[in-house]
Amino acid sequence: MHSTLTDLARCLYGDEYGPTPACELSREHEEFHFIERLTFADAEEILAMLRTLCPHLVDGYLPVRFRNLAYRLLLLQRPDDPELIREAADSLHLHGPDWDDIAEELKQRADALEAQ
Repeated sequence: MHSTLTDLARCLYGDEYGPTPACELSREHEEFHFIERLTFADAEEILAMLRTLCPHLVDGYLPVRFRNLAYRLLLLQRPDDPELIREAADSLHLHGPDWDDIAEELKQRADALEAQ
């Protein structure tokens, strides 16, 4: 079993910044295991994965659908963190116009939190 969410993601999707480790756990290399692990990960573990595999928002091999899910789960755990809210908004802007309206709402939410 992979010890961290980052290790599992690295095995499944690769790592632009380092080699994909050799692994013999083929049973774990199914996407639903990753989704399950991500779903119940705490904020620190999710942030560690994003910072390691996608340190510049525009890079990394982690699929966009899982970046979006990761940020959504982070914001549910840290709803009052303006810096994190802006980072999630920036990620949405970078990965497609379909989510621009959501990204703008997030930025407005971050502004409102800072104005308090």
